[in-house]
Amino acid sequence: MITNGIKNKIEITVSEKDTAKAFGSGELLVLATPRMIALMEECAYKSLTPCLDIGSGTVGTKMDVSHLSATPVGMQVYAETEVIAVDGRKITFSVKAYDECGVIGEGTHERFIVYNEKFTEKTYAKLSK
Repeated sequence: MITNGIKNKIEITVSEKDTAKAFGSGELLVLATPRMIALMEECAYKSLTPCLDIGSGTVGTKMDVSHLSATPVGMQVYAETEVIAVDGRKITFSVKAYDECGVIGEGTHERFIVYNEKFTEKTYAKLSK
């Protein structure tokens, strides 16, 4: 059962593969915004996995995030997520990311519960069009 208040936290150490330069989102050796967002999304989806029926999963459908502060290579970063709304199959999260100096990003993220096989079939049917 998915309810408000489900929380999760995951952590990484920023490496050169996590930088704006590596992601193609800039030229600096700082944590890339797409990498920070991916960390938030990973944290959110993993928080729901234990609550889902076999054969179900979730897909991200919306991310509204501000990247507030740059983080250098070598620093620890962690994301925290919390379910703040459940509307049928739509789950809304509060998402935040921190480095060793404080908040570096925050916002909201939406995910939808899907039936994996049906979702994959529908998606790959696009190839035959």
